[in-house]
Amino acid sequence: MAETPEHKSESAEPRRSGAAVTASEVEVWFIREVLPLEAALTSFLRHNWRNRNDIADLRQDVYERVCEAAHVQMPENTKAFVFRTARNLLINRVKREHVVPIEAVSDLDALGIALDAPGPERSVLARDELRRLQDALDRLPPRCREAVTLGRIDGLPGREIAMRMGISEAAVSMHLDHGIRVLVDAVYGAPEDTRRKP
Repeated sequence: MAETPEHKSESAEPRRSGAAVTASEVEVWFIREVLPLEAALTSFLRHNWRNRNDIADLRQDVYERVCEAAHVQMPENTKAFVFRTARNLLINRVKREHVVPIEAVSDLDALGIALDAPGPERSVLARDELRRLQDALDRLPPRCREAVTLGRIDGLPGREIAMRMGISEAAVSMHLDHGIRVLVDAVYGAPEDTRRKP
């Protein structure tokens, strides 16, 4: 005869709906279903949040939110719930900081996030900056442009850039230094006579 929910032991799967869940049920659920997702969750956070120093804190915040919600009601699909919680946490962090790095915008856009639209004046200024940046990037020597694209747009480390381009890491560093200097001058408008030559 099948066991009814009233006769399940403490180690059986916790309740998924209805009354509040006990602390021991949440603990068992967390260890069995959430902790095995830690590697995937950490990878997700690293992919979508570029400041590596924040990853452990973000993961802990996700765990805290997940456990608080589980005390009220266990989720039906733990993995989806954990990653939805992580996604919402990142969205809230981006909005709260009001600073949106290029990497965060591109990654979070892929997740379908609707951020507050900037005003028309800010949009015009941003488009102008992007146009100047693209013009400056297009004017870089091809090898320099390739190094900047791989390092600052694709986010590859110097060693991998050197391997892909078939040059030394010192040469990559030189290309990156020169390229970033040119791009900063283009965006922030350093006068021609004060710009450093390569």
